[in-house]
Amino acid sequence: MWRTHPRHWPDVWRRSIQARIVTGTLLMSTIVLILVGWVMMSQVTDGILESRRDSAQKEAVAQLASLTGSINAADPAQIAQKLSVLVAGSNRPGLYEVVLIPTDRADSNAIRSTGLVKSDSIPAELRASVAADGTKLYDTYLRIDYFDGVQSEPGLAIGSQLRVLNSTAQRYEVYFLFPLTAQKETLDVVQRALVTAGLLLVVLLGAVAWLVTRQVVTPVRMARRIAERLAAGRLEERMQVRGTDDLARLAVSFNKMASNLQQQIRRLEELSRLQRRFVSDVSHELRTPLTTVRMAADLLHETRDDFDPITRRSVELLQNELNRFEELLADLLEISRFDAGAAALDLEDVDLRDIVSRVLENHETLLQRKGCEVVLAMAEPCRAQVDSRRIERILRNLIGNAIEHSEGRPILISTAYDEEAAAVAVRDHGVGFRAEEADMVFSRFWRADPARARTTGGTGLGLSIALEDARLHGGRLDAWGSPGDGAYFRLTLPQRPDITLTGSPLPARPADAVRVVTGMSLVDVGAPYQKLTGGDES
Repeated sequence: MWRTHPRHWPDVWRRSIQARIVTGTLLMSTIVLILVGWVMMSQVTDGILESRRDSAQKEAVAQLASLTGSINAADPAQIAQKLSVLVAGSNRPGLYEVVLIPTDRADSNAIRSTGLVKSDSIPAELRASVAADGTKLYDTYLRIDYFDGVQSEPGLAIGSQLRVLNSTAQRYEVYFLFPLTAQKETLDVVQRALVTAGLLLVVLLGAVAWLVTRQVVTPVRMARRIAERLAAGRLEERMQVRGTDDLARLAVSFNKMASNLQQQIRRLEELSRLQRRFVSDVSHELRTPLTTVRMAADLLHETRDDFDPITRRSVELLQNELNRFEELLADLLEISRFDAGAAALDLEDVDLRDIVSRVLENHETLLQRKGCEVVLAMAEPCRAQVDSRRIERILRNLIGNAIEHSEGRPILISTAYDEEAAAVAVRDHGVGFRAEEADMVFSRFWRADPARARTTGGTGLGLSIALEDARLHGGRLDAWGSPGDGAYFRLTLPQRPDITLTGSPLPARPADAVRVVTGMSLVDVGAPYQKLTGGDES
């Protein structure tokens, strides 16, 4: 009813509503039909056997009365001969057999039976009951065995005692064996009919369930395919509307939703395009007046010693803010390139340790002012094909932020590599941030503590640009933080552009994720390290 490969059946079961409904319908209908068939077969069997048992008892009572009357009327000297004649005459070939056994004699020669039936067919429990009480009729089901290789058959045995009311006062056990072959054949026919009807009904119910679910599942599957195409960017896809039922109304609503979604997405795309263009245009347009202001500010800054203290301080503040303004414009231009998809890589094979060293040299003044101790765990080469300018910008942001937020505590910089990736991690033990803010740190203009004053003149775009640079390389930039226990940033880069990252040589969390107080040394960093001290710790 549906095409699938046997090995994919678990996936079909999980993903296909139609498969689960049809299978559930078949399973439940099979269980119900088995129960109904068992009940019906039990009732039919009980009815047929009970009817045959009643007729057999009536026949046995009549024959037993006839035998008793004939024997008691016979001459006592001729009882043995009379019994043989009476037993033979009481037989109804094909209806029942008669077995006569003297109660007080155990020799087999005294046993009289009709046909080829074996007296051993009579169960011992039935004989014991008849011998103990001869006033009642006893019956049981059994298998009737015959001589001369005649096949045995199921049957019903009815037994009682035959008393001879004369001087001999003999007692005989009389058993009437009624074959149930006809009843068995009838029950077999009924059973085959029930099984055949049950199988046909199960197949019919499965076909009905398949047809019904197909009417419902087909539009759902169509909606799923259309939704996947919409998610892939094919916003013009629509569902086919057939009829006016609930499913058709669902298709109409879906198409209306898709149209509104398409309009909203296009509106947002246009707005985003305008925003990117606005940022790019403003950044370029501001460069001309900024260049003029920079020339004037540089001239004033060079002659600041000729001014009075208040004017000199104003010139210095003007120079610092112009520097920050130029950095902000450069970052905005870089962000606009990423948004426009115009960023490109200039790859070269470099050792990431060399980039770390250059960044530390550039931050030497800041290290001395903050009094931070830097621990380097970079014992082995860590080479990769990267754009060294962009990687240096990433590490400059990470290390600069670590120094700014370290509160004078030690900073650990680690490198590692494996067969597919190279990684650099920067760990500080400063103010840190909450775990739920790990993704927010890469947002544009976001700060963990808005009230915190920036001492290094950051623009608020550094980590956002760093994340874009890492993604441009096909790498990852992960963040971990804990309030009071500092922050941990891990940069993972593929060794070659054709490698897809599956992991990182460095852990996602720092091994020393406990609070470190000022003045404590870092130990057990997992590799040989060296310390760079920028000044006295505060």
